Amino acid sequence: MNKENTIKVLREEMQSAFVRVLLKHGFDESRATECAAVFTDNSIDGVYTHGVNRFPGFVQHIRKGFIKINAKPSFKHGFGSIEQWDGNLGPGPLNAIKATDRAVDLAQKNGIGCIALSNTNHWMRGGYYGWRAAKKNCVLIAWTNTIANMPAWKAIDKRLGNNPLVVALPFNEEAIVLDIAMSQFSYGMLEMQLMKNEKLPVDGGFDKKGNLTDDPSAIIDSGRLLPAGYWKGAGLALLLDILSAMLSGGSATWEITEQSVEYGVSQIFICIDINKLGKDNSMTLIVSNIIKDYHRSVPAEEKEKIIYPGERVLTTRQRNLQDGIPVFRSVWESILKL
Repeated sequence: MNKENTIKVLREEMQSAFVRVLLKHGFDESRATECAAVFTDNSIDGVYTHGVNRFPGFVQHIRKGFIKINAKPSFKHGFGSIEQWDGNLGPGPLNAIKATDRAVDLAQKNGIGCIALSNTNHWMRGGYYGWRAAKKNCVLIAWTNTIANMPAWKAIDKRLGNNPLVVALPFNEEAIVLDIAMSQFSYGMLEMQLMKNEKLPVDGGFDKKGNLTDDPSAIIDSGRLLPAGYWKGAGLALLLDILSAMLSGGSATWEITEQSVEYGVSQIFICIDINKLGKDNSMTLIVSNIIKDYHRSVPAEEKEKIIYPGERVLTTRQRNLQDGIPVFRSVWESILKL
């Protein structure tokens, strides 16, 4: 981030500002605090696109009635280790916390638990729930569908969501957390690079002439995000949408898109309690040996460091907790005006 355009905000200051805004918009103290913590922690971990940068949009959805601030998930149906819940259009982060914790409860009882959540809202950063489950010694596999924002491979019109997928597991008192959209870059990242006036590190989509480009502005104008892995990412996005709608009994991407605004999405949370599989020490050794070998990778560039998913978060978290969270001045000013 350009230092002239940014300020540093301490954790307590950021969370307090979020809480004040949510209280003003009708949240009770407990739910305001829990929701604000999600946005703050995402920002601390360096995921500004789904933390502080996304907060004004979250408030706008509340004002427009897409998010029902007092709504809580309700049980619809269950059998054994799988349950269907209705999110009732409640705040996405609070619904996702409830779903994650319930999946953990089922896993701790049965070894595995699956919560299929319909009619919910944007969960912001999926990795947040991966870290949460891992702290309870569980593996989490979770995904969400979205509004159509990505073309199928070799198509030009948007029919797929970029349907983020999270895979997380405990590791060394922390976690390995893979949190990826099915597009090469999320829209949040495109917007972030625009604010920084920077190109993408690699091509992230097509311009209006159909050429691959690293220009975020050109990609936003064309609406043609590049599926991660080309046809592979497009295929996986399709299957994640099918499974989320089918298992939850909720809306698919095409139905969400007909609303023109993204709300009422479908999400899946699958937890596995690794304690049920045997001695915890053997699990830890397996993962440690894999990561040890992975870290032996030879970098293509001398100054590069080969890191596992989530490893960079630990460094960013420590720095932002100590020095403050870097925030665009314009974003922070818009939040204070809320």
